[in-house]
Amino acid sequence: MGSKRKNQHAFEQNIIAMVWDYDKTLIDGYMQAPLFDKFGVDPKQFWDEVSALESHYLKSGILVNRDTVYLNHVLTYVQQGKFAGLNNQMLAELGAELPFYPGLPEFFTEIKAEVRKDPTFRNFGIRVEHYIVSTGFAAMIRGSGIASYVDGIWGCEFIENPALPGFLQTPPGEEEPKGVITQIGSALDNTSKTRYLFEVNKGANKVPEIDVNSRMDTNDRRVPFPQMIYIADGPSDVPAFSILKLFGGHTYAIYPRNDRNAFHQVDQLRKDGRIDMYGEADYCKGSQTYMWLSEKVLEIAADIVREKEDLIRSSVSAPPRHL
Repeated sequence: MGSKRKNQHAFEQNIIAMVWDYDKTLIDGYMQAPLFDKFGVDPKQFWDEVSALESHYLKSGILVNRDTVYLNHVLTYVQQGKFAGLNNQMLAELGAELPFYPGLPEFFTEIKAEVRKDPTFRNFGIRVEHYIVSTGFAAMIRGSGIASYVDGIWGCEFIENPALPGFLQTPPGEEEPKGVITQIGSALDNTSKTRYLFEVNKGANKVPEIDVNSRMDTNDRRVPFPQMIYIADGPSDVPAFSILKLFGGHTYAIYPRNDRNAFHQVDQLRKDGRIDMYGEADYCKGSQTYMWLSEKVLEIAADIVREKEDLIRSSVSAPPRHL
């Protein structure tokens, strides 16, 4: 009994995880575009102000996170009436307006079908899961047309009705009416995105009892890093690219068609060893991006099969023979 338990592992490790950035990876540009359009806000003015916030607050001796300070500026716009009445439901409705790059969201189901149609892969229960990790608005992603195709979404969250002092002693009453966003619930920056790679890796997103910071043997993790692919658009994703490369995962960068500056950026990432490959933001069948990602998924699936078959062979003794 003791040796049998010793050889058991927490997960079968038969999952291939594709982890996606959102802005400029799945959509052309930034998701805030329909928000600016709705309220008639000049996006250039907004982002110019955001770029100046770090130095502005530093004059008062206040350090801010340059990746997430834009969330505070959104709240300031709400407070000043420039985003009047903005709440999570409105963000979700605006998310539904976001157009995706060619081939999306169909690619998400097609890549799963590529694995599912192979009888050997099916026999070992190998399947693909999709996750989105973004520094953008989680509410907009959940409202967008790709939400139903993914297995998990992490992004920045807003709170509408903050818990007031003494809320633990307040008798439960009717549900509070929806207000406007007033606080930041969670703020992802380019470095903290790596936390969610470990959530997927350890299975903390699937099993509440697993804390992402808990020590966990490699053989017990739900999705080993070599079975993960991270897809994003550029230099801001270097921390996530680096984690995947460090632990044997796979990385792919996206650039918009005919955008020479974006091409130079991803090509430099390849030269620096940050990514394995890059391609145009086209996920239609036959495109380089479709072919590279699908080939990589099938390659990972084949590696899983080989490892499991080797494990089976090593655990089975030779059959008895006549002397």
